[in-house]
Amino acid sequence: MLRIGLTGGIGAGKSTVSATFSRYGAVVVDGDVIAREVVEPGTEGLAALVEAFGPGILLPDGALDRPALAAIAFSDDDKRATLNGIVHPLVAKRRSELIAQAAEAGEATVVVEDIPLLVESQMAPMFPLVIVVHAEIETRVARLVELRGMAEADARARVAAQATEPQRRAVADVWLDNSGDQDDLVAQALQLWQQRIRPFADNLAAHRTVPSPTQLVPADPTWPDQGERILARLRTACGHRALRIDHIGSTAVPGLDAKDVIDVQVTVESLAMADELAESLLSAGYPRIAAITADNGKTDARSTVAEFDHAGDPALWQKRVHASADPGRATNVHIRVAGWPNQQFALLFPCWLAVDADARTEYLAVKREAERAGAGGGIAAYADAKEGWFDAAYRRAWAWADDTGWRP
Repeated sequence: MLRIGLTGGIGAGKSTVSATFSRYGAVVVDGDVIAREVVEPGTEGLAALVEAFGPGILLPDGALDRPALAAIAFSDDDKRATLNGIVHPLVAKRRSELIAQAAEAGEATVVVEDIPLLVESQMAPMFPLVIVVHAEIETRVARLVELRGMAEADARARVAAQATEPQRRAVADVWLDNSGDQDDLVAQALQLWQQRIRPFADNLAAHRTVPSPTQLVPADPTWPDQGERILARLRTACGHRALRIDHIGSTAVPGLDAKDVIDVQVTVESLAMADELAESLLSAGYPRIAAITADNGKTDARSTVAEFDHAGDPALWQKRVHASADPGRATNVHIRVAGWPNQQFALLFPCWLAVDADARTEYLAVKREAERAGAGGGIAAYADAKEGWFDAAYRRAWAWADDTGWRP
């Protein structure tokens, strides 16, 4: 099952996107719908709201007077926190029940969780994919006034109470711009469904990863931000079983041209602990790659490089490798044991390259040659073409570490 977090500011257009996904087979769990459900007459949620805000928030028939509640709850931060403290736990409980029901439909099920306050509640790392629908503030206010009949002051208060654009961008794997008309947004959502979401779900169900690219691209200044989102997701998935999680490899070196793949290292106490992480990483969107042990003792894998796994006792070359099932973000997750040479060198390598301009220049030249080899022989040929350079680079990097006092 693939869980997707969908969010955006009030009036941004989330409902249009979720409705599009629903038409093509997604199970939509709508936070707004649930939020209304848990405060219907006779519920514990409504009783708690009346106790907190008084009977003035009720209509004559006993139902919740939403404008009256909004006028009170959005007037200051403390009252809004009280409202959220009552409603959010009830919504979370009901959401869990609906997700459990959806999971029974099969492994390829796509569950889209429409959560207005996904950013504010820090829920983004729980999802293998986060989609943000965006529209400018003035556009959203106009929609709320014209289409929902809100007073402008009320609309602006609602918008101001939610996350800012930079906060949403920080968690967004996908950014859908709804500055145009509804048809344009539907077209964006449909393309996203066909080209990324549906293949992602199918890959997860089949425990299938996407291949790493072999073509170098210019350094992308957003790679560190993309890495941070992945690290947050993996920290949530791994929990206390991971001693540390780091963005490693070429995309962790500022300004270095690289393959467009994020490499991440998860450090654990033992390979047994690495094996325990398999199901959690699969749920997070990272199936395990079947490992192949070469004659030289190295652990290789079909869609990842193994240059960090070559030094010292062959028993210490071992690792576990997972990779992304998301066709929109190639990612390799290397799980290595704390203190082993490959684990330490993976941390050292980007630090050394970041400060040694000559080494960066050499490595880029080697990568260019490997790119040509990979064009004909795939990722294995790409990795083999870099092997000789890494033998010397390993010694040079540790000499730098000894000279400077660097330690993992």
